[in-house]
Amino acid sequence: MAQKKTTRTAPPSKETEKEQEAEKSTVTEKGKELAEDLDKLMDEIDDVLEKNAEEFVKNYVQKGGE
Repeated sequence: MAQKKTTRTAPPSKETEKEQEAEKSTVTEKGKELAEDLDKLMDEIDDVLEKNAEEFVKNYVQKGGE
């Protein structure tokens, strides 16, 4: 019968907890920035499609046997 090795870890120190909180807030901020950038890009794409929708569709319609 195999024995299972157990190890105990010390509870995280206050410094470690602060570092983890700082990392989480940094990740959250970057996520918000990326979401804002993505929204701006999607808005720009929508604007282009509104202005050039007919041309956009014509470019993607298959002709004949293509």
